[in-house]
Amino acid sequence: MDKKELLVIGGGPVGITLARKLAKKMNVAIVRPEDHSMIYCAMPYAVEGIMDVKKTFKKDSLVTDSGAELIRDTVASVDFENKTILFESGDKLGYDKLVLATGAVPLIPPVPGHDLKGVMGFKTQADMEYITDLCEHGLRRAVVVGAGAIGIELAQALQFRGVHVSLVDMATSILPNLADSEMVEYPAEALTRTGMHMILNARVESLHGRKFAEHVDLDNGERIHLDSQDEYSDASDSIQHSLVIFATGVRAETALVENSEIEIGRGGIKVNSRMETNVPDVYACGDCTEYISGITGELIGGKLATNAVPMAKVLAANLLGDPREYDGFYNGAATKVQNWYVGGTGFTAANAAAAGFKVVAGYGETTTQFPIMPDAKPMRVKLIAEAGSGRLIGGQIVSGEPVTGRIDLLTYAIQMNSTLRDLLKLSYSAQPYQSFFPAASAIVLAVENALTKV
Repeated sequence: MDKKELLVIGGGPVGITLARKLAKKMNVAIVRPEDHSMIYCAMPYAVEGIMDVKKTFKKDSLVTDSGAELIRDTVASVDFENKTILFESGDKLGYDKLVLATGAVPLIPPVPGHDLKGVMGFKTQADMEYITDLCEHGLRRAVVVGAGAIGIELAQALQFRGVHVSLVDMATSILPNLADSEMVEYPAEALTRTGMHMILNARVESLHGRKFAEHVDLDNGERIHLDSQDEYSDASDSIQHSLVIFATGVRAETALVENSEIEIGRGGIKVNSRMETNVPDVYACGDCTEYISGITGELIGGKLATNAVPMAKVLAANLLGDPREYDGFYNGAATKVQNWYVGGTGFTAANAAAAGFKVVAGYGETTTQFPIMPDAKPMRVKLIAEAGSGRLIGGQIVSGEPVTGRIDLLTYAIQMNSTLRDLLKLSYSAQPYQSFFPAASAIVLAVENALTKV
């Protein structure tokens, strides 16, 4: 039986990162059951038709060019005592060290009718290709449940393809985990102006139909009709004209190690700051794990590729003898809603209050370029700080131009335990095409506004 120094189960961001960091120094194998590792955040844009579906496939050479072996098979079981894995093909493989990077799967709530055909999540290559094929063959109506980033991006993509879309969320505003309600008023209005049927503060109670979903009942008493048949139509249930997609989050994929020695919490496999599980020589990274907030030290959700990659880098450093620890999730993220770019990091004011914080918030508004420039667009910043200490614990930006650079700056400020008075000292640059006048920075203006409330 062959044996690897390092065996990684999962070919996503964690597996690719470990291969690139370690394969020149260790005998590494990456096990991946899927045809391709996916660029998940690009999938809605492939559905929209902006790019070919194949452009969402990561190249196998990201693994193989590093010197790691890529094994296309599915792991059936793991024998932790004897340090072996059994593949569904019947083959066995030994390891010295094992990394679990099995990712996450969509949450489909068990409401009546959830098992109808065409009721689905959105996470895999098969999901993307199924929806794209429906769009090309007459898909008429869709319900997207979940107005987070993926839900909105997918709803916009479907609408662009001529599908009548209803967007449903139990929160009172869109992007509830990314930004507070007053920050997303303009993006929400932009969605409504496109004709999207947006229903907030409501949850799906049941789905009904013979084969496909024909209508969706909400707990506010509203019924969304998906059967677009008229009195002259053949009421055949063999043609799919409707679709219900749940984009309400994901859960850790831990089926492989359930009922084993591996400790699993509510959010996934338990790991310490060095990505070690409770089993010697077994590690876990990415969406299959549960971990803590870098702000509070309490367990928090954070199933993002931008968390998985740093976790893998911490593990790689430790395996090479460079002791490092992972501080926790800050969850900086961004999306695009029509012509608005929206980003957030740390806690929203609503989530901070739920976590027990008393907060103060400040706002700053400028334009993205000198306001005398022809393409200047509005930009608004919100900062959330802990009352009393003034420690920054969250930030949001809504702008007519991309926001990720400024969101990353705010994330770093949170990581460094910066206070409002620290940020007051921010030294910034200015240039007509790239910023507001030198007289002001939207971030500093938000700090100044917050300090008036302390």
